[in-house]
Formats: sequence, structure tokens, C-alpha cells
Amino acid sequence: MQAITTILFATDFSEVSNHAFAYAVSLADQLQTRLVVLHVVAHQTDLRDYYVPHISFDDLDREIEAGAVQRMEEFRRQWGATVPGLTTDVVTGTAAEEILAKAEKEQASLIVMGTHGRKGFDHFIFGSTAEKVVKTARCPVMTVGPQLRPPMSS
Repeated sequence: MQAITTILFATDFSEVSNHAFAYAVSLADQLQTRLVVLHVVAHQTDLRDYYVPHISFDDLDREIEAGAVQRMEEFRRQWGATVPGLTTDVVTGTAAEEILAKAEKEQASLIVMGTHGRKGFDHFIFGSTAEKVVKTARCPVMTVGPQLRPPMSS
């Protein structure tokens, strides 16, 4: 078994992601490892084929990206002092692809992410980023569902 030296935590800033973050922090603390937090801003290009009056999609993309960067800065301010070695990044693209690319770039030993646990039609429509990452990652992936209780602090 390979030693865990870097944990990549993927967040969508949802309650489920915040819940999964507790696991990532607990593991990073216990293993004394580096923790990298990533948020992926989805491309809005799918909307470009539809007529929506008075909206510049480039402006919309910029506003969404700026909002994501601001949320990540707030996240870093909230957790940076209590999580040694925390680094953060915001990228734009397809979530699963960007998570996998970041894991490769950072040489992540483990990816931790929340999963919404969608089933049936919701899963068919929205897909599962976690499922795509689990199936194609070159390192272990820990998914945390909304029903799990946060780990105990050390």
C-alpha cells in the first residue's frame, strides 16, 4: 500500500461537501498529510444554444467564476488557520475531468468528496461526478454520503 501524502478534497460548497470535508480534515490530521481543496466551476456553454434576452454568457461565466473564487477565499479564511498545509484552487471545466487532472497534477494519494446519493431519474439527468471519479481515478477515492455522521475530532 502506498503512503498517503496528499489528499485532494473536491467541494461544490454544498452541505454534503461540508460534511465530507470533516472526513478529509480528520484524515489529513491523523496522517499528517497535505490537504488540497478544489472547486470546479461548470462551463455554462450548454445554455448558449437557447435564446435568453439581455444576458451576456461571457459576463455570466465571469460572475460565476468570481463568486466561486470569493467562496473559496471565505473557505480558506475559515479553515486555513486550523488545517495546516491547506491549499485551495478554483478551476473551470467539467467537474470529474478537472478533479482527475488536479489529482494527477498534485500527485494525490487519495481523493475525498461528498456524494449527493441521487438515484433514478435524478441520477440519469445529473449523472454522478463521484461515480465518474471513482471509476477512472488512479488513486483511491473516498466518497461520503449525506447520511454519515462526521468523524470525532482528535
